[in-house]
Amino acid sequence: MAQLYFYYSAMNAGKSTALLQSSYNYNERGMRTLVYTAKIDNRFHEAKVSSRIGISSSAMLFDVKTKFFQEIEIEKDYKTVHCVLVDESQFLIRRQVKDLSEVVDKLKIPVLCYGLRTDFRGELFSGSQYLLAWSDKLIELKTVCHCGRKAGMVLRIDSIGKPVTAGNQIQIGGNEKYISVCRKHYFEALNIASK
Repeated sequence: MAQLYFYYSAMNAGKSTALLQSSYNYNERGMRTLVYTAKIDNRFHEAKVSSRIGISSSAMLFDVKTKFFQEIEIEKDYKTVHCVLVDESQFLIRRQVKDLSEVVDKLKIPVLCYGLRTDFRGELFSGSQYLLAWSDKLIELKTVCHCGRKAGMVLRIDSIGKPVTAGNQIQIGGNEKYISVCRKHYFEALNIASK
């Protein structure tokens, strides 16, 4: 039975690696996957999902105009689709999460979404909000804080490593702009930054 999955975490937990492994597992069995990634995030190459450990795969791009149900239905009519995988799913909008839900419910295709749960302010991304609300399965991928505790929060830092407390929700970057930390160190860093 097809289901909607949301694999969420802080940064550097291996979300893209897990997505690529899942796609590989399907492909190895002769099954076709559709891999999507956000057009806005072109750090590694446009139209690719890339992992920090050095593996990558071609991907279809999505932005706020993408109509997943229509696209996937066309792809399915052309050739069987066994699984849809979406990287950077925090950038989805409400309508798109509904579309992906309908891919599961009407087209009977499993959809695996991978993304951040919260932004640098500790607030939900729109895509994450609706994936948390509507997914059949929620799976947390874990990473660690510098203290050894589970890192569930993300700090945005400036060029000298100081926490940033304001700004646009979306600012594309990697280790040079973001650090994953535990809740305790997240709030400690914000308190220091506000002084």
